[in-house]
Amino acid sequence: MQNDGAQPIHAAVRASQQSGEYPRPQLMRENWVDLSGSWTLRFDDDDAGLAAGWHDSRGFDSPIVVPFPPESADSGIGDTGFHRVLWYHHAFTVEPHAEPRTVLHFGAVDYRCSVWLNGIMLGSHEGGNTPFDFDVTTALVEGEQQLVVRVEDDPLDVAQPRGKQDWKLEPHEVWYHRTSGIWQPVWLEHVASVSIKTLAWRPDVPSGTVRLELDLSQRASHTANVRVSFDGVELANQSVTVESDHVELVIPLQRQRNGQDYEQLLWSVDHPRLLDAMITLGSGDVVHSYFGLRSVAVERGSFMLNDRPVYLRSVLSQGYWPSSHLAAPSADALRAEVQLIKDLGFNAARVHQKIEDPRFLFWADRLGLLLWEEMPSAYEFSATAIRRMMTEWADVIQRDASHPSVVTWVPFNESWGVQHIAHDPAVRDYVRALWHLTKALDPTRPVVSNDGWEHLDSDIWSVHDYESSGDVLRARYASASSIFDGLGPAGRRMRLGTEPDRGQPIMLTEFGGIKFAPQGDDSWGYSTASSAADFASRLSAVLDATLSSPVLAGFCYTQLTDTGQETNGLVTDAREPKLPLDQLRAIITAPRTNLAG
Repeated sequence: MQNDGAQPIHAAVRASQQSGEYPRPQLMRENWVDLSGSWTLRFDDDDAGLAAGWHDSRGFDSPIVVPFPPESADSGIGDTGFHRVLWYHHAFTVEPHAEPRTVLHFGAVDYRCSVWLNGIMLGSHEGGNTPFDFDVTTALVEGEQQLVVRVEDDPLDVAQPRGKQDWKLEPHEVWYHRTSGIWQPVWLEHVASVSIKTLAWRPDVPSGTVRLELDLSQRASHTANVRVSFDGVELANQSVTVESDHVELVIPLQRQRNGQDYEQLLWSVDHPRLLDAMITLGSGDVVHSYFGLRSVAVERGSFMLNDRPVYLRSVLSQGYWPSSHLAAPSADALRAEVQLIKDLGFNAARVHQKIEDPRFLFWADRLGLLLWEEMPSAYEFSATAIRRMMTEWADVIQRDASHPSVVTWVPFNESWGVQHIAHDPAVRDYVRALWHLTKALDPTRPVVSNDGWEHLDSDIWSVHDYESSGDVLRARYASASSIFDGLGPAGRRMRLGTEPDRGQPIMLTEFGGIKFAPQGDDSWGYSTASSAADFASRLSAVLDATLSSPVLAGFCYTQLTDTGQETNGLVTDAREPKLPLDQLRAIITAPRTNLAG
């Protein structure tokens, strides 16, 4: 969304029915000002800007469209070279408003930044995937406002959580061009003297209650009122006296007391019901939110949603676009991506090495798509990498723990950044610590310790296997013992610890990866199809073999879209299916066979 005139944009009052443009879908205010659009940018390759006082500048060399990274074509720049330091400038005006405070929000800036408004330094933030904000009330001036952002994103810093952003100048193997700087929306909100900064929902399905936690902008003595509704019908209305900057309350949903009727409000893939909430502070702050009533667990070899086993048919999603990189080309593109995954017949997606835009999570909530959320990896084991990973991962969990679509946390992938986990006790202690930290911050979801192989304790035993023969896959996953005896399919140990088996489900969370590039090029996949018919045959063979396994509780096919030089997507990077969509859906949704019992 672009709004260079900085006019208020009115959000839908029912958060569950919002348009998908508001940058923070579970904490909405009705009036906000989008600062996306035309800014200016200057590269600071000599890192001279601070000493030269660029924070007082009134414009830089190159126009850039925010929030697209300067490496991308959509930004208007498209410079994929190494630029460790970037400076942004934006001039805007603030329309008259009644609220006494004004807050400046950033969705995400990769990787470290400092922010000035009208020459006043507001503060700094580290972490390329998490939101931050500043109260700018006292920094505002009459007339035009001058906003300056200095960003550091060192492409050679492998202690920085970077996911699949390449540290080489040109993309190689499975890595792609970088995303630096501002890559999610920037916006203003005018708020009451005491306002809600964050909120978190934690539903308890058996008890028929939901726990709400609020963090306020300052200590206050007010009344907080919460109204919960479904389809416009009020379910709860509760007030509590606030005496601090943190509020916790448990809201009973009386309708859930009827044990024969309680499932009518539960969120699921087939029925993604969302409950709306309006929260009012005595100071006058009003926010709109939503949540879903659902439970997630693993038990007796199954993945359980609302106490029922669900077989996960998942796809690997990298959330990368050729014209905009990790930034979505539009708000609507996020909706279309979720819808595409559903249309293909998947009920889940593993968001790979990326923390997705919250608006993507909203559409997963709204349309009914289960998500595995995976932390982008650093690539070295060091004190710096540990500090950065733990801090940012904790912030990610805080940001996304209220989304019903998020059902699994994945802090590590394929031992990236912890390559010597099999031999170094210190590395194993780190991986265990991050697994336990995740469980402590959110005890309601399964956590995969190290997706793919070399597991310590884990709630799901996940395997990566790019065997191209359906017959080999069929034999390999005929029993649990055949999977965990000896080395795994990639020559790695599957389990490193001695933690007891608690009935964790086994899932094939990367497989397939079949290259099909009809135009012919130097791209690659894990195996290659020569024609559409060959692609269909190969895809059917590996999926049929997976679906025949009596021990697998789900799968994740690699991958949804072609990404850079990887042409192993089910659809192209332009989101065009490589086979008729109905044919792909029939292959993906084929019935399971040879089930135990």
